[in-house]
Amino acid sequence: MLKVNGINSYYGSIHAIYDVSIHVKAGEIVSIIGANGAGKSTMMKSIMGFVKPKTGSIEFEGTSITGIDTSKIVSKGIVYVPEGRYIFPDMSVNDNLLMGAYSKKFTSKEMDSLFEEMYEMFPRLRERRHQFGGTLSGGEQQMLAIARGLMSKPKLLMLDEPSLGLAPIIVSEVFDTIERIRVEQNIPIILVEQNAFKALSISDRGYVLENGVVTLTGKSSDLLHDEKVKLAYLAG
Repeated sequence: MLKVNGINSYYGSIHAIYDVSIHVKAGEIVSIIGANGAGKSTMMKSIMGFVKPKTGSIEFEGTSITGIDTSKIVSKGIVYVPEGRYIFPDMSVNDNLLMGAYSKKFTSKEMDSLFEEMYEMFPRLRERRHQFGGTLSGGEQQMLAIARGLMSKPKLLMLDEPSLGLAPIIVSEVFDTIERIRVEQNIPIILVEQNAFKALSISDRGYVLENGVVTLTGKSSDLLHDEKVKLAYLAG
């Protein structure tokens, strides 16, 4: 479904990621793990067109999306939920969800169905649908950010550090939700996470990114038991 081939991305003169290659198949959850500053978010932003790779290629469903505008990438069905959530704090939960569907043309009936689908998946959002997004807890804001992304009926969902800054019990809820999205909606997911254990526990395959370079890849179950991964990311 997604094929990233040897991309090199820069911030000005700073070489951020080196010859990065990953792929995602239909129905998969693929984890990208690594330390802070390893290049995980840069890779995601390169896929989305926020950062234009200088070399390499990116294909989605067999068509090149290398270097095209972010809006066109979104219209093809890739949705990115960035680190930090970035909901609209002065808009209601309902209006935040509505903004998630702006890139698609849905009938009133389809929109009603989408809202109901999101509120069934995220019951707490239903309870708070008239509240401003900024009044929600951190966990609720993360749920809203994910639900907003799902409102456009994506073909591929990319989640950047969804557990960042959340209490452990809320982290578990977020990961349960990610698994449900894959099962119930059959949407492939790229999951960038510093919580390597949680990420590898729910994903099919994983990539380890270190200093902008993919240093290891394999089945998530194998990476969980890899001594280097355990020492670097799973200790304690």
